[in-house]
Amino acid sequence: MADCTHLEKCPFFNDRMQSMPATADIDKKRYCRGEFSNCARFRVSKVLGKEKFPSDLLPNQSDKANEIIAAG
Repeated sequence: MADCTHLEKCPFFNDRMQSMPATADIDKKRYCRGEFSNCARFRVSKVLGKEKFPSDLLPNQSDKANEIIAAG
């Protein structure tokens, strides 16, 4: 599987969850280095642009991503 196209600049991948390294590693493997099209951050960015998603949005927050996208 390919890496996410936003990997190099993604704050989640590079900065987030330092206090929870095991959880971060699982999410990074699943979303950043796996099915990144399922990542909530990626989806919002793709539809609305990078500046439209909150910095605290996590990759697994699909419901929140759907709300953000619907609100446009």
